[in-house]
Amino acid sequence: MERAGSFATGTIATERPLDFEMFFVEHHEELFRALWLVTRNRYEAEEVMQDAFLRLLERWPAIQSAVNPEGYLYRTAMNILRSRLRRAAVALRKAVGQLPPDDELAQVECRDAVVRALAPLPPRQRAAVVLHDVLGLTSEQAGEAMGIRPVTVRVLAARARGRLRVALDSDRTEGGVDEDR
Repeated sequence: MERAGSFATGTIATERPLDFEMFFVEHHEELFRALWLVTRNRYEAEEVMQDAFLRLLERWPAIQSAVNPEGYLYRTAMNILRSRLRRAAVALRKAVGQLPPDDELAQVECRDAVVRALAPLPPRQRAAVVLHDVLGLTSEQAGEAMGIRPVTVRVLAARARGRLRVALDSDRTEGGVDEDR
């Protein structure tokens, strides 16, 4: 049996399964034009078209007897295009997210100032203020972590804040930290 139908209308007789090569010849140019209109990029359109036909070829035994293999081809091409756009957007977000901060020196100086401000505090006060104020733990959680009562955490943190306030005030006025307090 011969294949009945013409290339122009795309009518196909159902007596014989559709040949992939013939399907490709009939639809590759039309698909390319449609993809070019969508992407406005010849190379992107060619790649998406090739990927779409490759995916169809992988599943051809099931697709050749489908009611609308052309629709499947176009849907596959659009899915590939959307997937490529999503991957490009993710790659762009990752690339932008991995840019170094604008001023790394300022961050280092800020960290150094915090370390220097906390250094003169007694260890328990330093732990209480870091756990409670910096890490945002409740006094109960900080007390559990330190092995002390929550009220003791609050007292230690309040004393540490007082010492830090005094140290920061003396820094502003004298340019140095008063270590006797």
